[in-house]
Formats: sequence, C-alpha cells, structure tokens
Amino acid sequence: MPRKARRESHTKYYHVIVRGVGKQILFENDNDYSYYLSLMKRFSVETGIRICAYCLMENHVHLLVYDPEETLSVFMKKTGVCYAGYYNTKYERTGHLFQDRFMSEPVETKEYMLTVFRYILNNPEAAGICPASEYRWSSYHLYGNRRSFVNTTLLFSWIGDWEHYVAFMDQENHDKCPDYDYRTNDDDWAKETLYETLGLISGSELKAYSKAKRDEALRQLRRAGLTIKQIERLTGIGRGIVQRAGK
Repeated sequence: MPRKARRESHTKYYHVIVRGVGKQILFENDNDYSYYLSLMKRFSVETGIRICAYCLMENHVHLLVYDPEETLSVFMKKTGVCYAGYYNTKYERTGHLFQDRFMSEPVETKEYMLTVFRYILNNPEAAGICPASEYRWSSYHLYGNRRSFVNTTLLFSWIGDWEHYVAFMDQENHDKCPDYDYRTNDDDWAKETLYETLGLISGSELKAYSKAKRDEALRQLRRAGLTIKQIERLTGIGRGIVQRAGK
C-alpha cells in the first residue's frame, strides 16, 4: 500500500515527532544527547530548516520547525542516518534505530503554534521526569537567545520577555497535540526478555558467571533491546561493566 502523503502546512511550520523503533532507547548518556543536537545544528544550517523548539526524550524527539524550502524530509533523513550509524557502532547493534517515518503535523495558526511550543517544552514535566525548566535536553533555556541555532524570534514577539515566558509556560494548554507513550519497554518486559534470551529467572545469576561468559550474556541482553539502566537494575552489575561489555 502506498504511503499516505504528508499534509502540507500553509505557514511552513510543523510539529515533528521521531521515535525509536519498537520504543528503542535513543539516548543512553549525555554524549548521545549532545551528538544528536550537534547533528540538528549542522543539518538545519545545511538545509535551511529553522528549529524553533526541541525536546529530546529518552526514546523520542519533539521539534517545532519552520520549513521555508521544503527540506524537512532531507533534514530528518540526514540527522537520522548519521545518528543511527553513530549509535549502532557505539552500542554494537544492527538494524533500524528509528521508526520508518517521522510524524509531521502542520501548525497553521498562531494559537496552535503557541500550544505546540509549550507542549514540546513541557514534555519532561508531563512524563514525570522533572520541571520543564530543569530539563537539560530541551530548548527551554534558549528562549530569546539570538546566538543559538534555535530561533525563537517570532515566538518572542508574541510572548514577550523572560518573565512573561515563564508565566506563559506555567499555563495549561487548551488544545491537544499528537501524544506519545513516554514509557519505554518496561522492567516486566525486560524480565521476560532476560528469561527468553538467557533462560534466567533472576539477573543476579550473571554475577556467578566467568567474565567472558558474563560479558557475552550482557551483549545478548543489549542486542535484545534492554537498556543499560535496565540491565543494571535487573542484574546488580555496575553500569561501567555493562558499558565495557558492549564494546
């Protein structure tokens, strides 16, 4: 069946969501987040995409973009291909990292643009991670910063200075945006996968393995889709050992 054509925005503004395939974790540590941001900056300049807001969550990304030259697909493809190559090499995995297609929603009105902007930046708070102002991997603190690759000029003209911005962010949205299940594959799934992959009921049994056997088991769990955090919780094996086993 042919793919459904994307809806075009008359304003050229879009709310974009890209997800890890099968809720795959996209960012394991600070370096991963930073690298994805560096790609966004690089390819937004190359393609003429203007990024107005972003929020990188553990297994998905939200963007508010302005696409005057209709290069959004090129921007997303370049960013995704480069990041997937980096991630798969670093964590010794193969296959797709991102869901086949990113989602793009036209943002046609001033009112809805303000809704999307606030929704994106409030994602960490909605997910129960932390207040939006404390989250490190969104553009919350880049509002009004003309030196940043994030362009909030239009939004600044509507919202006003920092004081007004903070007050605006504290308001509730009345319109709804396309949502996403914030949860990754949970620990119940991880326990089932531990049993299916290694035949173990308790991950702590890995501690009795020889180093070579343990490291191979850890690699199998990573290839099965468990995150480093999940493996650490289920086995009691330190994060550093899990990371080194995957190299």
